[in-house]
Amino acid sequence: MTVWREDVLGEGFECTDLDLGSDDEGPLVATLVRSLPTPRGFFDRLFKHGRLLEDVDVLYVHGWSDYFFQRHLAEFWTSRGARFYALDLRKYGRSLREGQTPGYIENLNDYSVEIELAINVMREAQDQAQPPRRLVLFGHSTGGLVLSLWAGAHPGRADALILNSPWLEFQLSSTGRQVIMPLISLRAKSRPHEVAPQLDYGFYTRAQRQVGPQDEIAVINTVWRPERTHAVLTGWMRAILAGHAQVTHGLHIKAPIGVLLSSRFVLPMRWSEDLTRADTVLDVEEVAKAALKLGSSVTVERIDGALHDVFLSAEEPRREAYARLERWVEGWRAADRATRRWES
Repeated sequence: MTVWREDVLGEGFECTDLDLGSDDEGPLVATLVRSLPTPRGFFDRLFKHGRLLEDVDVLYVHGWSDYFFQRHLAEFWTSRGARFYALDLRKYGRSLREGQTPGYIENLNDYSVEIELAINVMREAQDQAQPPRRLVLFGHSTGGLVLSLWAGAHPGRADALILNSPWLEFQLSSTGRQVIMPLISLRAKSRPHEVAPQLDYGFYTRAQRQVGPQDEIAVINTVWRPERTHAVLTGWMRAILAGHAQVTHGLHIKAPIGVLLSSRFVLPMRWSEDLTRADTVLDVEEVAKAALKLGSSVTVERIDGALHDVFLSAEEPRREAYARLERWVEGWRAADRATRRWES
């Protein structure tokens, strides 16, 4: 039976370690965080007033140089009855151990180990007398790429996939990726830990601090989520480009997919207020095009004024992001229930 402990986020959050064995840097763990909905009140139970997502489990995966800390995002789901789980992948956030290279991995498919372990833990709490709970995968940036690849490789496991600015394509487009991929692959074979030039000037972090939800920004652990990204190594970049290539060839995901993106991309060469109203990490036009290759049912929501993490944007676009998410979830839920009735 899984043993949970109090999480760094405090009341309402617990976490547990997932043992992944070891590699040449030592023991490997992933960390699963959970937030559960409050029990329904007496009169809700008496009159059978169920919440929209009572039978839903959500698994969230963070992006590059990141970890889970967004309490409001968890509350969105738990207030509607869902059980919310977030996975800090190996060598990220809560899972990062002394002596490890932050975020380093050479094959994104290796993350299947912790994803499977996380789902197994989530299923422990399943009431076997009830129908199987619905699984919603929710990924941000690199986490969106990781979960998309997993969903494509494991058809029928996820009931919905929601992506917040997923890193589905290289910033220089598929053509640029095809040009540099042989060079990166060759370099990674002989020098996988070679550090690429640092192109992050800290402007994205500055924009979040200036306009984002201050109660969430204030609790960020800057060791786990530094002002500038972790070092980019050639072995890791090769894994990312290989993932992008898989997306380009099509993942054939049959579950409905919702994609949330900023309306525009701004190249962050120097600071300006414009960087507080756009994605400064990914070319959103390339991401929007790549998203259509994920599966047969893809909805792309473009949010004016949103940052790369749309849920850390200024108040107005952040409110709009949550409204779009709610609309998508309600539509998915209605269609899912209708399908169940037809099948029964």
